[in-house]
Amino acid sequence: MTFTELCNQIFVKVVNDYHLRDDVNQDMLNPYDRGTIEYDLYVKTWIDAVQWHLEDIIRNPHINPIEALEIKRRIDKSNQDRTDLVEKIDSYFLEYYHNVHPLANATINTESPAWAIDRLSILALKIYHMQEQVEREDATPEHRKRCQDKLDILLEQRVDLSTAIDQLLDDIKNGRKYMKVYRQMKMYNDPSTNPVLYKKQ
Repeated sequence: MTFTELCNQIFVKVVNDYHLRDDVNQDMLNPYDRGTIEYDLYVKTWIDAVQWHLEDIIRNPHINPIEALEIKRRIDKSNQDRTDLVEKIDSYFLEYYHNVHPLANATINTESPAWAIDRLSILALKIYHMQEQVEREDATPEHRKRCQDKLDILLEQRVDLSTAIDQLLDDIKNGRKYMKVYRQMKMYNDPSTNPVLYKKQ
């Protein structure tokens, strides 16, 4: 099994698990052992699934402003949790390949493996929800056809992205590419760099 086959298997499971209750406040029941990459991949897509639905809720034009602010803060925290987890997954790859010596002509990729896997996780959600639209009995045939066309593209995109990630990991494993991870520096979350926060201290 390739690494992206593992990812896609877990991502589909998470999306299906989430939709058993389809509740942004439900507890996550991760079936994998804590400390494994499988566990972290499950958490990653769970975060994405909850945030996907929070983004739907906050777009309700009739939402109570206080509730909207609470959800916006949940989304902000979710984004930080997502970033932290992506960096944790990249740390896994750094450790996994730490004995690899890059070739003299090795090059760096435009994004790290975990940020590409982040996009693969989001694709699992897009595919699930586009499939929902294709199967909507209350939608017009034109709507369902448009959504089917989009679904076909998303499925093709998953194949292409999976292939590219597996090729990147193979290149890293064989020294043709090397990893450098630049930790995200989100200044607005830091009370020492966000002027709205540090000027009020």
